[in-house]
Amino acid sequence: MLERSFYEKADEIISEHGKGKESLIPIMQDIQSVYRYIPPELLTYVAEKIGITEAKAYSVATFYENFSFDRKGKYVIKVCDGTACHVRKGTLILEQLNKELGLSDGKRTTDDMMFTVETVSCLGACGLAPVMTVNDEVHPAMTPEKVTQTIKEIREGEA
Repeated sequence: MLERSFYEKADEIISEHGKGKESLIPIMQDIQSVYRYIPPELLTYVAEKIGITEAKAYSVATFYENFSFDRKGKYVIKVCDGTACHVRKGTLILEQLNKELGLSDGKRTTDDMMFTVETVSCLGACGLAPVMTVNDEVHPAMTPEKVTQTIKEIREGEA
């Protein structure tokens, strides 16, 4: 069960976009930008508030790859696995992140909810390959050593 503040925030977002069915995607985008994921209970609530079926809301949310129902860490790290990054050994970046953070293919978020690591098909920065982003901040020409340094800097900034 979600805290009341989640529903209050959803009401605020709905009032900004209106209660028409055409508002579903912008509402979901705003909810995800606040929480870094869409809590399923909140999607059900939004569907009811804007007058669409729960099934319709879920079909839209699951159709678009950028929407997620999984809780994410404070820092969402995306590692590009597009052709340019892959050829330039982008897989080493992912391996180093998993090692640094104690993650695996089946576990993408650290237990302390600090980091989530995702692999994406393309970040649109092929000339900077291999690339990763941290909360949408681009980190170009990554190496395993730069991964270690980036994680260290984030952790020091949190201390």
